[in-house]
Amino acid sequence: MSSLDTELFSLPRPVYGLSQGSAALDGLPEWNLADLYSGMSAPELKRDLERVSKDAIAFEQQWKGKLAAQAEKGAAGSLGTAVRDYEALEDLMGRIGSYAGLLYAGDTSDPARAKFYGDVQEKLTDASAHMLFFTLELNLVDDAAIARALDADPIFGHYRPWVLDLRQDKPFQLEDRIEQLFHEKSITGRGAWNRLFDETMTSLRFQVGDETLALEPTLNKLQDPDGAVRKQAADALATTFRENLRTFTLITNTLAKDKEISDRWRGFEDIADSRHLANRVEREVVDALATAVRNAYPRLSHRYYAMKAKWLGMEQMNHWDRNAPLPETPQSVIGWEEARNTVLSAYHLFDPRMAEIARGFFDKGWIDAPVRQGKAPGAFAHPTVPSAHPYVLLNYMGKPRDVMTLAHELGHGVHQVLAARQGALMASTPLTLAETASVFGEMLTFRSLLDQTRDRRERKAMLAQKVEDMINTVVRQIAFYEFERKLHTERRQGELTSDRVGELWLEVQAESLGPAIGIREGYETFWAYIPHFIHSPFYVYAYAFGDCLVNSLYAVYQNAESGFQEKYFEMLKAGGTKHHSELLAPFGLDASDPAFWDKGLSVIEGMIDELAAMDG
Repeated sequence: MSSLDTELFSLPRPVYGLSQGSAALDGLPEWNLADLYSGMSAPELKRDLERVSKDAIAFEQQWKGKLAAQAEKGAAGSLGTAVRDYEALEDLMGRIGSYAGLLYAGDTSDPARAKFYGDVQEKLTDASAHMLFFTLELNLVDDAAIARALDADPIFGHYRPWVLDLRQDKPFQLEDRIEQLFHEKSITGRGAWNRLFDETMTSLRFQVGDETLALEPTLNKLQDPDGAVRKQAADALATTFRENLRTFTLITNTLAKDKEISDRWRGFEDIADSRHLANRVEREVVDALATAVRNAYPRLSHRYYAMKAKWLGMEQMNHWDRNAPLPETPQSVIGWEEARNTVLSAYHLFDPRMAEIARGFFDKGWIDAPVRQGKAPGAFAHPTVPSAHPYVLLNYMGKPRDVMTLAHELGHGVHQVLAARQGALMASTPLTLAETASVFGEMLTFRSLLDQTRDRRERKAMLAQKVEDMINTVVRQIAFYEFERKLHTERRQGELTSDRVGELWLEVQAESLGPAIGIREGYETFWAYIPHFIHSPFYVYAYAFGDCLVNSLYAVYQNAESGFQEKYFEMLKAGGTKHHSELLAPFGLDASDPAFWDKGLSVIEGMIDELAAMDG
């Protein structure tokens, strides 16, 4: 998923330095999902669904209750074979689930796709219930026996990173029957509420002037050069959100309570500890990041927005002006081929291998770019499974920011292609590092274009928009994290009303945006449509983690005489096999050092200093 400002998660990212001739958006590519399955009724899909169900039951019958004995046998045991069979099933189930999810994302308003997606989720949940025992039972095997088996069995030893990583979950896992109940009821619990949110959001319509628009194009109007149009869009968003606020408040309250129940049963101390565990990052590291960013609000967002208000001729901007284009901002439509060439050129300058991988997404039908009725908003790169390849979803409207979204998602895609060699169990990267390649891809594209820019006004527009992106990615994501902390903490005392959720939202917005942004009536509803709060509680700090990390990483790249590219590729190839400390060590970086975050934030501050000097 893109690291866009998740309040405006569908807004693409900025880029300048492009030729600005008018460009049509006809013929934008749509992805070809046939590499997964040829259709909802494809014989091979039916065959694989039947195979998954049958093989999952057989797997349970073959291995349940026998893992400890296999571990004690050492080299003569079959733990390696068991994990390999488990991985093969995970890959097949991932292929089926990815196809259903991507097809659904292409048009969430289509009842046939919605039913297909729901039916597939149920079948996969039923099948995976027979596999649930495996990781739970493996974690109950004695540490010494696991260590001996890892050394004695080469196949099992191959999965050492996965096995050791899995054992970090051991203190929080429950008795098998309870885990199975949690797992099976997720389809009618958390999964159902997530689906309700998605389908409700897709169905919303917003009246902007004479136009009746879906969410995506309405959000896009918040970038319109005309302040009256931006206000119309903001008012339309607030009106429709307010009409649906009871539904979104119920969804939010229910999912927050659902998480509290799970956390309490598992024994997590802090409301975000389950996310930290999933991200394989220490609470202290995230706390240090959040503290550093909050302390930097006055130097970053407050200062920048005060400068922008002056550029726009305002004493104070309204909340709908925050993403307004500067007078220097080019407004022409950027064609798809130009966007493609811009990103591939920047990637090639860094390393031809990176451009070659990214080029495959264009040439092989791995990108879905047009805006369509019912299509999921925003942008993402879906890794699918290692036996296939990733897919990228965009909502490309020819805006300069769309080019940076393309660079971002292709960064994810390159990472996913390189990590796929680790296999289904070890390819996935924790969220804190999953944003590294995407943000680095953006930075490469931005720096490449900035180096080509000689015009002072154009350079100012580029720097300003990059600063805005970084504020959206760092400052606002930490503000969103603080909002979630407030909401989930207070939810433990009882349900929150829509008004109370809005009050918490406005508290963090006022603190992070600063006095140069006037928060007007209606903005208290804007929490309602941020998908990360629903789908992935506390996900948002990963964006700030990734952006600050990339700022430091890019500084290492600029100062490196040679060898950086090889280290970078090795980091991406590692997937989920290494802790963030191991991955960053070759670059001389340490995220556990509180000063690390100040280094990343200083890059943003330096760009603001450069903008201030331009005004001098």
